[in-house]
Amino acid sequence: MTRGEARSGGSAAPRGVDVARLAGVSQKTVSRVFNGEQYVSAEVRRRVLQAAETLGYRLNNAARALASGRTRSIGVVALGTALYGPASLLIGIERAARDAGYALRVVNTLEGDPGGVAGAVESLLEQGVDGIVVSEPIDEGGVSLSIDVPVLVLGAPASFAGPRAVATGVGAESLARAATEHLLDLGHMTVHHIAGPQRWFAARDRLAGWRAALTARGRDQPPVIEGDWSAASGYAAGLELASGGDVTAVFAANDDMAIGLIRALTDAGLRVPGDVSVVGFDDIPVAAYVTPQLTTVRQPFDAVAQDGLRLLVQSIEKPDVELPPANDPPVDLVVRCSTAPPPRRQAQGRGRRQTASRSRGGAHAPPDADESPSVR
Repeated sequence: MTRGEARSGGSAAPRGVDVARLAGVSQKTVSRVFNGEQYVSAEVRRRVLQAAETLGYRLNNAARALASGRTRSIGVVALGTALYGPASLLIGIERAARDAGYALRVVNTLEGDPGGVAGAVESLLEQGVDGIVVSEPIDEGGVSLSIDVPVLVLGAPASFAGPRAVATGVGAESLARAATEHLLDLGHMTVHHIAGPQRWFAARDRLAGWRAALTARGRDQPPVIEGDWSAASGYAAGLELASGGDVTAVFAANDDMAIGLIRALTDAGLRVPGDVSVVGFDDIPVAAYVTPQLTTVRQPFDAVAQDGLRLLVQSIEKPDVELPPANDPPVDLVVRCSTAPPPRRQAQGRGRRQTASRSRGGAHAPPDADESPSVR
């Protein structure tokens, strides 16, 4: 059936009633589908959308806005960066908003921009958005701004006053902890860390996860080296670590820095993972194709965006209903070839220390808890 054949009268623009007739449902059901409401089965939703596509039907958003008092649009304040993490999260937000029946309006900010997040939010409010997402901002100090629409802050503390402001994490601290624990479980005595720039809340969360893992095991915390997310800064950090001579494991706060680190260690004559194990963060597409293939933690961009948009849309459409708690993002450790047990020289040294300790403590002294590390 062609579009012209499906339409009533063959020439008039298709209407909701035409979609309902072709899909075999009521006109109210068509409205529910296009308004993103619940209680519509997947099969019915599919039929309605297929009928709309066949007819070339497009919902009149202006009319719907007048009827509901909403524009069916969500504003996003995002960092103007090509970095994999922020860009991927923005794509996830766009997909989740579209699935919920909302258009997206994006305003990018730049690090060091004097207008910053506050200026971007003001711009979106002038456009009449129904809600705002602030996606992984950097720390700009106190933001004095009162917002009268629901606001969702992803990956940072809520910094706005308003009737419906909610902040949700993106799981960075849990992922960083899992990355560090993986290296400790392999038998490494401690783990060094190449951190991201500390104005970024994302970098702070990864640093906190690394520290939490070491603290829980009672391990020393080596000095942190701060990079700028680039492979070049990872390379510089790698040369510094290689000169120390006592590094066996490193967790880098993103994959680009981890890749630069591996190159520096290799240029310094060290083997990865034979001498030094490396874990990254993000699971960028190239991580599986570098040499060695990079062990990393995968960020759950889609899950974070979908859960966050679920809360924001509920706050927009049901302002008097208490919001449910946010879901914990999944932790996905991707083990590849850049991690292994520590080199034999460390294992031998630890064995000698354990033997001496047991001799001093008597025959029944307990063995070291890490004597038989297991690979996660």
